Parts: sequence; C-alpha cells; structure tokens
Amino acid sequence: MANRAYLRVWTRDFSEELMIAEFARFLASAPLSASMNTFAELTVQPVDATETPVASWDLRGQGYGPAEVAALSLQHLNTDSAYIATAKWDLWELNVESLKWQHAPEPLVLTCNGTDYDNGVAATEGHFVADLGFEHFFTGHAGLLAPGKATNPFDSSGHPVEHTFRRWMAAGGNLKEYHAKTRENIQQLFTWVEALQKALPVERSELWSEGEENFEARLDAILAQR
Repeated sequence: MANRAYLRVWTRDFSEELMIAEFARFLASAPLSASMNTFAELTVQPVDATETPVASWDLRGQGYGPAEVAALSLQHLNTDSAYIATAKWDLWELNVESLKWQHAPEPLVLTCNGTDYDNGVAATEGHFVADLGFEHFFTGHAGLLAPGKATNPFDSSGHPVEHTFRRWMAAGGNLKEYHAKTRENIQQLFTWVEALQKALPVERSELWSEGEENFEARLDAILAQR
C-alpha cells in the first residue's frame, strides 16, 4: 500500500471559541482544484474514529465554500469532536504503468481536531491536519529524485512495473521532466504552507509522511536538485 503524506498545523490561540473560525481560514488557504474548487463533504466525528459521526453532509454540486462549511460545523461545536472536510486539489501524477502524465484533481482531506478529540490527539498530530494524498506525488517513485534514504513503492526490486519505469527514466529527458513535474507539486505545497503563516497564528507546522524519516528534508533536496 502506498504511503501517505500530511501537513500538520498548531496555532497559538486554539480554543473552543476560536477553532471553527480558524478552521474556516485553514479551508480558505487550501489550493483547491481549478475545476472543483468547492467542498464535497463535511463530517463531524465525535470522541474518536470508532464512533458513528454525529453529522455528515454531502456537499457535492452545492457550491459550499469555507464559510458555509464552518457554519455547518458550528451546529455541532464540541471540543471532543473532529471536523473533516473533503475537497480536491490539482497535482501532477505519472501513471507508472502507462508512463503518461496527468494534471488532475486528487483528494484533499482537511481536518480540525478539537482539543479533547481522541484523548487529545490534537496536541501531537495537529489542531489542523491535511491529508495530502500519496507520498510519491512529492517524493517520486523508487528514490530517483534525491540521494539518501527513500521508500520503494513497488513490491520488490524485481517488480516488472519498476523495471519498465527505470528503463523509461533512463531514456531521453524523462528524468528531467519527472523532476520538473514533482517540483511543481512540492512548490504548490510549500506555497500553501507560506499562505497558512499569514492566514493563522501558526505556532508550528510539520510536513510528515508514513515512509520518510524526514519528509520535509526530502522535499527540500528534490527542490534543490536541477
């Protein structure tokens, strides 16, 4: 299973009184897809992930923006709840089987964790969390884009898809294009992090992934390579 990447954000003044207003600003900062620039769903999850949601709205086709999502969230304001909004953002992806590029909407999940939700998970995982999608959108496949430790998304070194992928990368300007497209994804993410610094009283933020020891350092290394 492919590893996932996350953006975690903590604010200095996070509280029950301010968290939904800050959630709206977190949502407003997100670089949503040009073709799907509103929110698709909102779920209010009480206590922890094992509980049944107290509310869920299918927002597809209704044109709901950050203010409308925040207004729905306020109907169930509680510090022991998480507020989970789904949307799309545009990322470059190389299909490793067809070896064709596409710039297309990919899922983006944006969460506000109340201070008491899931035994206070907000303290360690963030007041606000973005599930960015698959790690390889930003790091590439097979560790080709920067030196050092990288996870391998294929089942084994002898995987036929990896063999084809590496042969394709060795031809012409394919590796250079792979760098360029991946850097565009990284730059969009970094621009978003910068926007958050202006939108919220950020105490700290963290880019984290399931497969990298230091995800942000890996991204910096890929951006630096030409």
